[in-house]
This record gives sequence, structure tokens and C-alpha cells, in this order.
Amino acid sequence: MRDPNYYADMYNAYDKEPKKIKVLDSTLREGEQHPGVSFTNKQRIQIAWMLDYFGVDQIEISPIVSAAHKEATKTIIKQGLRADIVSHGRALKEDVDVSIDCGATWCAAYLGISDIHLRDKLRISRQEALDRAIDTVEHAKKHGLKIRFTVEDGSRADPEFLVSVCKAIEGAGVDRISLPDTVGILRPIGMYNFVKKVRSIVSVPLDAHVHNDIGFAVANAFAACEAGVDQIHTTIDGIGERIGIPPLAEVAVALTYLYKSPNDFRLDMLLDLSRLIEDYTTIQPYDSKPIVGSSAYKHKAGTHLAAILRNPAAYEPIPPRAVGNKRRIVFGELAGKTGAAYLMSLLGLEKDEEGAKAVAAGLKGLRMGDLIEIPLEDRLEKKITEKD
Repeated sequence: MRDPNYYADMYNAYDKEPKKIKVLDSTLREGEQHPGVSFTNKQRIQIAWMLDYFGVDQIEISPIVSAAHKEATKTIIKQGLRADIVSHGRALKEDVDVSIDCGATWCAAYLGISDIHLRDKLRISRQEALDRAIDTVEHAKKHGLKIRFTVEDGSRADPEFLVSVCKAIEGAGVDRISLPDTVGILRPIGMYNFVKKVRSIVSVPLDAHVHNDIGFAVANAFAACEAGVDQIHTTIDGIGERIGIPPLAEVAVALTYLYKSPNDFRLDMLLDLSRLIEDYTTIQPYDSKPIVGSSAYKHKAGTHLAAILRNPAAYEPIPPRAVGNKRRIVFGELAGKTGAAYLMSLLGLEKDEEGAKAVAAGLKGLRMGDLIEIPLEDRLEKKITEKD
């Protein structure tokens, strides 16, 4: 049988050789900016280990926040993880020095370049900002570090000043430039144009750091990829300043299934990663959250139950086991005769068409909404697949 997604893939218009899109996870930096979130050092180390095993390319943490964060950064760097550990700080020489003291090989610096940031936050001129950016990059390179520079609030900066800063830091030797939509104000086409403008004048690799204030973070991250970015910033469950940035689960699954990016993610860890953050923060993903939400693989409507009992792919683009989740079926007033017949079989009752119709009518007549929720086990799924 042909892959159920075959025709949809025709619309997706894949390249013959899809490019590698990397993932930087910032749960230990951006994630700790989420209101109410504060990890212990043991938790930070465990999160880093799990992210590394999952397969992210870079892990970001900020040692300048506190002595505990600095100690955690040093310890994580010493673990010898496969992922690059990116030591994050402001565009100041003293912050770069903290990264050096931590034993970092990668550092990141950020500097607001929009007029509102220059005037009301930093209180410096454009020229002072430009000089500070160049000095920071040169200082990092002088000490043998790789550096990513974030042009903070770049999506609201004067485009000509944005271009001049990016050209200047490329000339100073920057290794990556991060293009942020700091307040989540861009449409996907706006993010595409923003990235394209920078991509047309610099050749260094680009990152996308996009916020979700209006709900466009994931869409904007992938619009940025279409325009030339090769690394997306994520956090587990999307936690971060205000309402955060793209969730790791959605980005990793989209990269694997929709973009065919040659990553090596252990997608079956996604639910465990989400539950880990829930345990450490008490932030519970909303039921309908893609991939890891409790309703992500629940089926309720009668026609849906009838279809997935024969072939789950009828209403599932990705098998739940692939992302560590489980399929569940919900019985109540929306259940049809096929669902009722299945429920009867679970209860050990003799099933026939008339009996199934009667049970379905009875469930509707109770008018009590959802009554029973049960998992559709893997062994049953296998049996159904083999039968078909």
C-alpha cells in the first residue's frame, strides 16, 4: 500500500537533497526566563545530558546570571557532550571573559540594535552599539572562542543599520549571526524577508530566534529556514520569556517528517523530555499541545474511531510510538456503532450489529459527554495492521 502521506508530500515539494537544519536548545537559558522557572544545578546537568542524548546540536546556558549558573556551565562543559555548549552573555568583554573562565569553546553575545533598545534600554548611539559589537567579537576571537552574535530586536531595527552591524561583525570574524524576532511581531513572509536581507549581504551561518507572542513562532522559524537560516532555537515545551519560543518537539518532528532534514533525533524521548520539565517546573502542557499533549493522539468522533480501528494512519500523520506518546480512544455520546462494537469486545460481550447500534444509541442517550477513555495498545495495533 502506498504511504498515506504520498500525495501530501507532493505539495510539500521536497528538495532531492534536503539541507541539514540544526537545533540549538535554550531550555537552560531562555527556558529559565519563563516566569516561575528556576532549575537546580543537578536539574540543569540532567537536562543537558538528556538534550545531548536526544540529538540537539547546541545547548545554551548563561553563566553570567549567578554563581550557580556559572558552576553549572563549567560542569556541563566538562561532561564532554557531543553537543556544543554555548555560553551566553551580553555584548561586553567582561561577559566574554566569564565564558573563557568557564572553559567554553563557544560563546554567544547579544546587543539590542533597534532604536527603542538603543534609546530606552542601552542609552547608547548607533555608533556606540556598532563599536561595542565589533569589540566583543574581536575580543572573543582573540581568545580563541567561537562566537555567535545576536542582533537583538533586529526585526524592528532600521534595515540599513541592521545590514551595517551584520557586515561589521562578519568582518570582525563572527562565526554565526542570530536573527531574532524578539517580540514576535513578524508574519512568516516578514521573517522570510528579514532573513533574506541579511543572507544577501553576509556569508556566515545564520540562526533563527523567534518569539511566540502572537503564535507564529514555529511558522516563522521555518520561514527563516526557507530564506537561508540553518539553525533554529528551541526550548522543551517552548518555555521562555513571556510565552516563549518554538517547542523542541514540534521543531524536531517537523524537521524529520516535513523537511526531511538529515538529523539524528531520538524522537521517542520527546514525551519524556516534556514530562521532565513538567516535574521540575509544574508547567503542564495544555491538552491539545502538538506531539506531547495528552489529547495529541486521542480519538473521539464515531467516524474517526471506525477508521483508526482499521488503520490508525487514517487520522494520524505520525505514529504516537515514534514520539513517545500513546494512542487513546474515547467512548461517549459521539461513539458510533463500530466504536460501540469494539467497546463490547473489550467488555467480553457478544457483539452483533444490532447490539452495537443499541449500545451506541445508549451512549448518546446518556448525554454525559465522554464516559470511558482507554489506550489502543500496540499489540492490538499490530493485529489490526496485519489483518488489513
